[in-house]
Amino acid sequence: MLKIGNDWDEILKDEVEKEYFVKMKDFLKQEYLEKTVYPPNKEIFTAFQLTPYKDVKIVILGQDPYHGAGQAHGLAFSVKKGVSLPPSLRNIYKEIVNEGEGETFNSGCLESWAKQGIFLLNASLTVREGEANSHSKIGWTTFTDEVIKKVNEKKEQVIFVLWGNNAKDKKKYITNPNHIILEGVHPSPLSASRGFFGCGHFKTINSILKEKGHKTITWDII
Repeated sequence: MLKIGNDWDEILKDEVEKEYFVKMKDFLKQEYLEKTVYPPNKEIFTAFQLTPYKDVKIVILGQDPYHGAGQAHGLAFSVKKGVSLPPSLRNIYKEIVNEGEGETFNSGCLESWAKQGIFLLNASLTVREGEANSHSKIGWTTFTDEVIKKVNEKKEQVIFVLWGNNAKDKKKYITNPNHIILEGVHPSPLSASRGFFGCGHFKTINSILKEKGHKTITWDII
Protein backbone atom coordinates (compact mmCIF):
# COMPACT_ATOMS: atom_id res chain seq x y z
CA MET A 1 0.00 0.00 0.00
CA LEU A 2 1.02 3.56 -0.76
CA LYS A 3 0.96 5.82 2.30
CA ILE A 4 0.76 9.42 1.17
CA GLY A 5 -1.32 10.52 4.14
CA ASN A 6 -4.27 12.22 2.43
CA ASP A 7 -7.11 11.49 -0.01
CA TRP A 8 -4.68 10.29 -2.72
CA ASP A 9 -4.31 7.03 -0.75
CA GLU A 10 -7.95 6.11 -1.36
CA ILE A 11 -7.93 7.35 -4.97
CA LEU A 12 -4.81 5.35 -5.90
CA LYS A 13 -5.40 2.25 -3.74
CA ASP A 14 -6.31 0.00 -6.70
CA GLU A 15 -3.53 1.35 -8.93
CA VAL A 16 -0.75 0.57 -6.46
CA GLU A 17 -1.93 -3.05 -6.17
CA LYS A 18 -1.53 -3.64 -9.93
CA GLU A 19 1.22 -5.97 -11.10
CA TYR A 20 3.26 -3.29 -12.91
CA PHE A 21 3.37 -1.07 -9.80
CA VAL A 22 4.37 -3.92 -7.49
CA LYS A 23 7.17 -4.88 -9.93
CA MET A 24 8.29 -1.25 -10.14
CA LYS A 25 8.41 -1.02 -6.34
CA ASP A 26 10.65 -4.10 -6.20
CA PHE A 27 12.87 -2.71 -8.95
CA LEU A 28 13.22 0.62 -7.14
CA LYS A 29 14.09 -1.07 -3.86
CA GLN A 30 17.13 -2.58 -5.61
CA GLU A 31 17.94 0.62 -7.50
CA TYR A 32 18.11 2.65 -4.32
CA LEU A 33 20.41 0.01 -2.78
CA GLU A 34 22.76 -0.31 -5.76
CA LYS A 35 22.69 3.09 -7.54
CA THR A 36 22.32 6.75 -6.71
CA VAL A 37 18.68 7.60 -7.39
CA TYR A 38 16.83 10.91 -7.05
CA PRO A 39 14.81 12.17 -5.30
CA PRO A 40 15.49 10.56 -1.90
CA ASN A 41 13.11 7.66 -1.35
CA LYS A 42 10.97 9.49 1.22
CA GLU A 43 10.44 12.42 -1.19
CA ILE A 44 9.19 10.51 -4.25
CA PHE A 45 5.56 11.48 -3.58
CA THR A 46 6.08 15.06 -2.33
CA ALA A 47 3.73 16.47 -5.00
CA PHE A 48 0.93 14.21 -3.74
CA GLN A 49 1.66 14.98 -0.09
CA LEU A 50 1.64 18.77 -0.53
CA THR A 51 -1.35 18.91 -2.91
CA PRO A 52 -4.20 16.61 -1.83
CA TYR A 53 -6.53 15.51 -4.63
CA LYS A 54 -9.38 17.65 -3.32
CA ASP A 55 -7.17 20.77 -3.52
CA VAL A 56 -5.81 20.31 -7.07
CA LYS A 57 -6.69 23.44 -9.07
CA ILE A 58 -3.78 23.50 -11.50
CA VAL A 59 -1.54 20.75 -12.88
CA ILE A 60 1.92 21.65 -14.18
CA LEU A 61 3.52 18.63 -15.84
CA GLY A 62 7.25 18.01 -15.92
CA GLN A 63 9.27 15.20 -17.50
CA ASP A 64 11.41 13.54 -14.86
CA PRO A 65 13.26 14.68 -11.73
CA TYR A 66 16.50 16.63 -11.91
CA HIS A 67 19.36 14.13 -11.96
CA GLY A 68 22.01 16.19 -10.15
CA ALA A 69 22.92 15.85 -6.47
CA GLY A 70 20.63 17.62 -4.02
CA GLN A 71 18.21 19.02 -6.61
CA ALA A 72 15.10 16.83 -6.93
CA HIS A 73 12.65 16.62 -4.04
CA GLY A 74 9.49 15.31 -5.66
CA LEU A 75 8.03 18.48 -7.23
CA ALA A 76 8.30 19.17 -10.98
CA PHE A 77 10.66 22.06 -11.83
CA SER A 78 11.43 22.66 -8.13
CA VAL A 79 14.72 22.38 -6.24
CA LYS A 80 15.44 22.51 -2.53
CA LYS A 81 16.25 25.81 -0.85
CA GLY A 82 19.89 26.78 -1.23
CA VAL A 83 20.30 24.92 -4.54
CA SER A 84 21.19 26.94 -7.67
CA LEU A 85 18.27 27.60 -10.01
CA PRO A 86 18.13 25.14 -12.92
CA PRO A 87 17.88 26.84 -16.35
CA SER A 88 14.22 25.88 -16.96
CA LEU A 89 13.12 27.30 -13.61
CA ARG A 90 15.14 30.47 -14.23
CA ASN A 91 13.16 30.90 -17.47
CA ILE A 92 9.86 30.26 -15.67
CA TYR A 93 10.67 33.02 -13.18
CA LYS A 94 11.71 35.33 -16.03
CA GLU A 95 8.35 34.81 -17.75
CA ILE A 96 6.43 35.46 -14.50
CA VAL A 97 8.29 38.77 -14.11
CA ASN A 98 7.67 39.69 -17.76
CA GLU A 99 3.95 39.05 -17.29
CA GLY A 100 3.90 41.30 -14.22
CA GLU A 101 2.74 38.40 -12.05
CA GLY A 102 5.65 38.31 -9.59
CA GLU A 103 9.03 39.79 -8.81
CA THR A 104 10.58 38.09 -5.75
CA PHE A 105 12.13 34.63 -6.06
CA ASN A 106 14.33 33.88 -3.07
CA SER A 107 14.82 30.20 -3.94
CA GLY A 108 13.89 27.50 -6.42
CA CYS A 109 11.69 25.68 -3.92
CA LEU A 110 8.11 25.64 -5.24
CA GLU A 111 6.44 24.20 -2.13
CA SER A 112 4.38 27.37 -1.72
CA TRP A 113 2.90 26.79 -5.20
CA ALA A 114 2.03 23.19 -4.29
CA LYS A 115 0.29 24.38 -1.12
CA GLN A 116 -1.87 26.73 -3.21
CA GLY A 117 -3.29 23.84 -5.25
CA ILE A 118 -0.67 23.55 -8.01
CA PHE A 119 0.03 19.85 -8.55
CA LEU A 120 3.66 19.77 -9.75
CA LEU A 121 3.73 16.31 -11.32
CA ASN A 122 6.58 14.72 -13.25
CA ALA A 123 5.79 12.00 -15.81
CA SER A 124 8.42 9.84 -14.06
CA LEU A 125 8.93 10.19 -10.32
CA THR A 126 12.49 8.86 -10.03
CA VAL A 127 15.75 9.00 -12.02
CA ARG A 128 19.30 7.66 -11.81
CA GLU A 129 22.03 10.17 -11.08
CA GLY A 130 23.27 11.79 -14.28
CA GLU A 131 20.92 9.78 -16.52
CA ALA A 132 17.91 11.79 -17.70
CA ASN A 133 14.82 9.68 -18.42
CA SER A 134 16.53 6.56 -17.03
CA HIS A 135 13.37 5.48 -15.19
CA SER A 136 10.86 6.51 -17.85
CA LYS A 137 10.17 2.92 -18.90
CA ILE A 138 9.91 1.18 -15.51
CA GLY A 139 6.20 1.91 -15.01
CA TRP A 140 6.02 5.52 -13.88
CA THR A 141 4.41 6.78 -17.08
CA THR A 142 1.63 4.19 -16.71
CA PHE A 143 1.12 5.37 -13.14
CA THR A 144 1.10 9.09 -13.96
CA ASP A 145 -1.25 8.48 -16.92
CA GLU A 146 -3.69 7.06 -14.38
CA VAL A 147 -3.12 10.01 -12.04
CA ILE A 148 -4.02 12.41 -14.87
CA LYS A 149 -7.15 10.36 -15.61
CA LYS A 150 -8.16 10.64 -11.94
CA VAL A 151 -7.66 14.42 -11.96
CA ASN A 152 -9.65 14.54 -15.21
CA GLU A 153 -12.60 13.03 -13.28
CA LYS A 154 -12.78 16.01 -10.92
CA LYS A 155 -16.02 17.97 -11.28
CA GLU A 156 -14.33 21.25 -10.31
CA GLN A 157 -12.46 22.99 -13.09
CA VAL A 158 -8.74 22.18 -13.27
CA ILE A 159 -6.21 24.07 -15.40
CA PHE A 160 -3.68 21.73 -17.03
CA VAL A 161 -0.38 23.33 -18.09
CA LEU A 162 1.46 21.29 -20.74
CA TRP A 163 4.89 22.59 -21.75
CA GLY A 164 6.78 20.59 -24.36
CA ASN A 165 6.02 17.36 -26.19
CA ASN A 166 6.39 15.05 -23.19
CA ALA A 167 3.70 16.94 -21.31
CA LYS A 168 1.48 17.20 -24.39
CA ASP A 169 1.51 13.39 -24.61
CA LYS A 170 -0.84 13.40 -21.59
CA LYS A 171 -3.38 15.64 -23.34
CA LYS A 172 -5.33 12.62 -24.62
CA TYR A 173 -6.33 11.81 -21.03
CA ILE A 174 -7.83 15.26 -20.41
CA THR A 175 -11.31 14.77 -21.86
CA ASN A 176 -13.52 16.50 -19.30
CA PRO A 177 -14.98 19.66 -20.92
CA ASN A 178 -14.93 21.44 -17.51
CA HIS A 179 -11.15 21.60 -17.61
CA ILE A 180 -8.85 24.07 -19.37
CA ILE A 181 -5.62 23.15 -21.16
CA LEU A 182 -2.79 25.63 -21.62
CA GLU A 183 -0.07 24.23 -23.83
CA GLY A 184 3.13 25.55 -25.26
CA VAL A 185 6.87 25.34 -25.58
CA HIS A 186 9.05 23.88 -22.81
CA PRO A 187 10.89 26.48 -20.68
CA SER A 188 14.25 24.78 -21.34
CA PRO A 189 16.94 27.11 -22.77
CA LEU A 190 16.87 24.93 -25.89
CA SER A 191 13.29 25.97 -26.70
CA ALA A 192 12.13 28.82 -24.44
CA SER A 193 12.79 31.53 -27.03
CA ARG A 194 10.57 29.68 -29.52
CA GLY A 195 7.34 30.51 -27.68
CA PHE A 196 7.65 29.94 -23.96
CA PHE A 197 8.64 33.57 -23.44
CA GLY A 198 5.49 35.57 -24.03
CA CYS A 199 3.13 32.60 -23.48
CA GLY A 200 1.15 34.55 -20.86
CA HIS A 201 0.23 31.38 -18.96
CA PHE A 202 0.73 32.75 -15.45
CA LYS A 203 -1.47 35.78 -16.08
CA THR A 204 -4.04 33.56 -17.82
CA ILE A 205 -4.20 31.19 -14.84
CA ASN A 206 -4.91 34.03 -12.43
CA SER A 207 -7.48 35.57 -14.78
CA ILE A 208 -9.34 32.25 -14.95
CA LEU A 209 -9.25 31.81 -11.16
CA LYS A 210 -10.43 35.39 -10.59
CA GLU A 211 -13.28 34.95 -13.05
CA LYS A 212 -14.43 31.86 -11.14
CA GLY A 213 -14.24 33.71 -7.81
CA HIS A 214 -11.28 31.64 -6.63
CA LYS A 215 -8.19 32.90 -4.87
CA THR A 216 -5.44 33.78 -7.34
CA ILE A 217 -1.95 32.25 -7.17
CA THR A 218 0.88 34.09 -5.48
CA TRP A 219 3.80 33.22 -7.77
CA ASP A 220 6.47 34.99 -5.70
CA ILE A 221 8.75 32.70 -3.70
CA ILE A 222 9.53 34.47 -0.43
